[in-house]
Order: sequence, then C-alpha cells, then structure tokens
Amino acid sequence: MRGLLDLQKIIVPEMLTLMEKRYHILRNVLVWQPIGRRLLAGKLQIGERIVRKEISFLQKQDLLEVNAGGMLVTPKGKEVIHQLKESIYQLRGIRHLQESLQKKLGLKKVIVVSGNLEEEEYVLNDLGKVAAVLLQQTVEAGMVLGVTGGSTMAAVADNLSPLKKDEDITVVPARGGFGREVEKQANTVVSQIARKLGAKYFLLHASDNLSKEALKSVLNDPAIKKVIDTIKTTQCLVFGIGRADDMAIRREFSGEQIDLLIKHRAVAESFGYYFTRDGSIVYEIETLGINFSDFSKIEHAIGVAGGAKKAEAIYTIAKLKPQMMLVTDEAAAMEIMKHY
Repeated sequence: MRGLLDLQKIIVPEMLTLMEKRYHILRNVLVWQPIGRRLLAGKLQIGERIVRKEISFLQKQDLLEVNAGGMLVTPKGKEVIHQLKESIYQLRGIRHLQESLQKKLGLKKVIVVSGNLEEEEYVLNDLGKVAAVLLQQTVEAGMVLGVTGGSTMAAVADNLSPLKKDEDITVVPARGGFGREVEKQANTVVSQIARKLGAKYFLLHASDNLSKEALKSVLNDPAIKKVIDTIKTTQCLVFGIGRADDMAIRREFSGEQIDLLIKHRAVAESFGYYFTRDGSIVYEIETLGINFSDFSKIEHAIGVAGGAKKAEAIYTIAKLKPQMMLVTDEAAAMEIMKHY
C-alpha cells in the first residue's frame, strides 16, 4: 500500500489532492450532520460551487445522503472514512512525524492525529477518540483516575467505551471548577467518564479560584477534605494543556496579574502554575486538588492538546514530565518540530 501511494504521488499527484479534499468533506459532514451545502462551504472556506460538485459526486457513490434537513454520511461513507484514515496518515507522513516528536520530547509515548484543531473541528473528536483508547489501555483495576476539565477532556469522555467488567476504578476531578461552561467543568467530565467505565467517583464542589482564606475554610469541611485526600492518591491522570494567556483569561485574572505573566514570558499553565518555556515557575495560585508537585510524581499521565497555537505550551509541559504520554494533532506537532 505504501509503495502504491508513493507511485501515485509521482504519476498522478492531483488524484491524492482530490482524495484528501473528499475525505475532508466527509469528515466535516460527519461532525456537523445534518448540514446544508452553504453552511458546509463556509466551514470549509471554499466556494459553494466546488462543494456542490463534490457533494454530487459523493452522493452518487452512496457516501452521502441529502434530504430536506441537510447532508448526512451514509454507513458506506463512514466505512470509507475509516479505511481512508491510514492512507491520509501515510500521505502526510504523520507516522514519521509522531516518531520524530516522541524522540525530540523524550516522552514515553506520543500519538499524533491528522489535521489542525484550530481549523478543523472534527480533530477534537479524533483527539478524544485516540486519548480514550490510550486511557483505557493505561488505567488498571483499583486505580484512582484523575481528570481535568476542558473541551478536550469532554471529547475523551464522549469517546470512551464501557468496560466489560467491574475494575474497581475511582474517578476524581484533578482540580476545582472554573469557567462558565458547565459541560466542560471537571466535575461534569468526571461523572461522564465514571458512567462509561462503571466506576465510582467523587465530585469536588468548590471553585479553583479561591483566596487563601477561603481555601483554608473550605479544607476544614470534612466532606471536601475526604475528596482532596482521595485526589492526592491519583495514580493515572488525563489532562489538558493550556496556554498561559488563555488560562489567565479563563480564570479572570486582573490586569496586574496578566501584566506579570507577560513580563516574565509565561507560556504554559498546569495545575495553577504558570511556566516559561524553560520550565521556570513565574506565578502560582492556590488551588484545590493536584498541584505541580503531585503531578510530577504521578506514574501514568496522559496530556491531550492540539492546535499550532498550543505548541509552545505543549513543549513546555512535556519537558517538565518526560515520562508522560501525549496525544496531539499534526499542526501542533509540526510547529514543535520546526520552532522548539
């Protein structure tokens, strides 16, 4: 198969470009279905006439169904997407990119998915699917599994498969809640993952943005202290990786705090700590749950993040914990390989 693709690149390179385009269309329809042609053209940022032509072809091949509600991928189309995935990976050299990134970062394991999360929304589902498989391969019976919040963690929860037997796993939020989107809060993701795994779980009913005085008061609550004590025993952790500036905004930092991060060139955030590219801590906030010291000691850690803009943050956190595993996308991987 590899030899055939290499020959096609030389003899009929336009055929491979067309294959990628149609694969891209199918993947986007699958994410947004049912979706109309005009809306799809806008999301793909290509002309409606071109989309109409390609949709007509895919419909004739019984890969797409078009009705009054919009377009949907047929069962045959879903199978074609699945079969094409490996060919697309070969075309883009993603397996080689994956190996090179793992060697560069010195990590235990790296998995790269095709695409750019910032431009192709189906990449979020791919990140979640791959991370879900890796998580289920990693977590063992009797373990305490820690989970952070965020859109990538919600995608992991969505893509988990139910366990066939009771593994006596306990799922806990790695930190308190922050931000305004309930569906992305750590507590929400924890409950979803626990249901999929048939696991026990604890929720942490406290904000991650507490003052020192409020934090001391909260820790006096026996119920919260019990949850914190369990969180501190986390043996497997799945977490998102944030840019320092994005996380500062989500935490509603003051102008003075943001100026401090800019002054010291903070690029990444993890568990309330803000880091420069060389791993120096330039700012920290009091948080509930796992702190950076705890993170450093956890044996099984899976970081999940994508998009070229997160490359520097991913690079920074990966260098702080070489034994971790990483699931990222093609755009972030290429950016790290080129510039860091």
